[in-house]
Amino acid sequence: MKQNIIERINERPLIFDGAMGTTIYSKGIFINTCFDELNITNPELIKEIHSEYIDAGSEVILTNTFGANKIKLRKYGLDSKVKEINEAGVKIAQSVAGKNIYVLGSIGSRINIGSVLTSENKDEIIESYEEQIKALKESGVDGVMFETYFDINELLLAAEIAKKYNLPVIVSLTLKKEMETPTGLDIKIAMKKLDESEYIDVLGLNCSVGPHAMLSAVQKVINVIKKPLVIQPNASALKKVEGRTIYMNTPEYFTSYAKKYIELGVKGVGGCCGTDKSHIEDMAKAVKAITSVKKNIELIPFQKSEEWNIKVTPTEEKSNFAKKLFSKEKATTVEITPPRSINLEDVIKKVNKCKEAGIDAINLPDGPRASSRISPLVTALMIEKQTGMETILHYCCRDRNLIGMQSDLLGGYAGGLKNYLIVTGDPPKLGNYPDATAVFDVDSVGLTGVVNNLNHGVDIAGNIINPPTSILIGVGANPCALDIQKELKHLHNKISAGAEFVITQPVFDYDSLLKFIDNADTNIPFVAGIWPLVSLKNALFLKTEVPGVVVPDSVIDRMAEAKTKEDGIKIGLEIAIEMRDKIAPYVQGYQVSAPFGKVELAIDVLS
Repeated sequence: MKQNIIERINERPLIFDGAMGTTIYSKGIFINTCFDELNITNPELIKEIHSEYIDAGSEVILTNTFGANKIKLRKYGLDSKVKEINEAGVKIAQSVAGKNIYVLGSIGSRINIGSVLTSENKDEIIESYEEQIKALKESGVDGVMFETYFDINELLLAAEIAKKYNLPVIVSLTLKKEMETPTGLDIKIAMKKLDESEYIDVLGLNCSVGPHAMLSAVQKVINVIKKPLVIQPNASALKKVEGRTIYMNTPEYFTSYAKKYIELGVKGVGGCCGTDKSHIEDMAKAVKAITSVKKNIELIPFQKSEEWNIKVTPTEEKSNFAKKLFSKEKATTVEITPPRSINLEDVIKKVNKCKEAGIDAINLPDGPRASSRISPLVTALMIEKQTGMETILHYCCRDRNLIGMQSDLLGGYAGGLKNYLIVTGDPPKLGNYPDATAVFDVDSVGLTGVVNNLNHGVDIAGNIINPPTSILIGVGANPCALDIQKELKHLHNKISAGAEFVITQPVFDYDSLLKFIDNADTNIPFVAGIWPLVSLKNALFLKTEVPGVVVPDSVIDRMAEAKTKEDGIKIGLEIAIEMRDKIAPYVQGYQVSAPFGKVELAIDVLS
């Protein structure tokens, strides 16, 4: 028996489908057609759309019944076919949904924009809701979703009627970019009032605005409501191009915001106007990867026994980088990305430049943005062997199971690798291999605990290993996270698991970094991430496409002043050096990225 959708959505975020109307229109149906009537005149078309969304990864599909009520159908002369159209809509969706996909009855407003619920139209509206909801209930929907509403009084009335039929009820308001409903009510006030209704199970926001504006709405309401929240923005804000009104943004852009909604605590994501199967497919892969970290593997911390004779290495003695971190000098590290080929000559040359400049360690990302490159572990071993430079190896939980990770950690340490940065990792996105899956047996907290156990002479099975490893354990942190309290809690969990130093995401906001360090209230060293920008395009890419990186508008404005390529590099370097100097009293080191492999820029920041 299928789990109730309300119970399910509280366990893990659900993937909703995308636009129905946009997709119908894209398949050659004229805009003046009654889209709801297609349930009986062209059911194969509607079935095809539902199938496309399910194949793309949707776990919830909405019936093609948004306007299937007698008030809206009347202008087409179809007000006598309400029951037939709704029943057909449910039957089509169920025919492709199977046992694992939820089918929600889509219900739209009876009131036109600019009007409100009144005593004059209330009786007809109630009768209209009764008729449609009854038809959906009797057809076997898993719940109903009231979409794109602008009058909360109508929405409250509709939800009360639906609850009489013992159905799960999801309600979704639309909003303006001013963060108000179309009737002028502040979105926070409106959502709080809906949250208090005993007839509503899940709240939502959809339509009218694109992903960026919707993020602002989520930030406003997420902490004032108690019920789960579903977000379905348009593909983007509408733009006029040569007389045509179109949606400009890509599925990747759409997905980047969906991940931010989930980070803030949203329990369901989907798309509205302008979205299609490509948006849902890209989003579904990313969201499912970041929300499916397994909870069933719990690691038992080491316990010292009376016979304990294992010598544990003090943190500051684990490596040369560790000694520098705990000295009065600033530790320095440059990030160099492993190549896309087996030739490491260029990497070795860059490392030697860093060595000549007095850099303390080379930072090696593990599959940055989940791309396919040479093994960073092998790269680290070759760097240390050929140059004598220490490395800080990023090691993420994405690609290997727990046994494989422990094997890598032991093997890497035996080969001389002493410094690790433990990260959960980005979901895979491998170009021609988009169906590559992630493992995620544990997250960064769990893997930190694994390494800490190894440092104390205990493996994941509880077996004694002597001598133990002496790995310096680093972890990541994002001082500009959308939910700072959640990020701080996550950091404290890593520290409790055994973390010994922190490297932050690239920081462009001085105040956010200082506030984060102060609120973290920990004695372990902070190494600040610094990224020397090279162009306005580079700055915008980081701002919109790289998870966890926040580039303030003030930085964007400065980069926009560049007239030439050289100007862009010069301004970016100035910004990076200013950041280095401002944060110097508060951090124990710097981790400087080498954009597009330009290690000279990173060295300039640190020189």
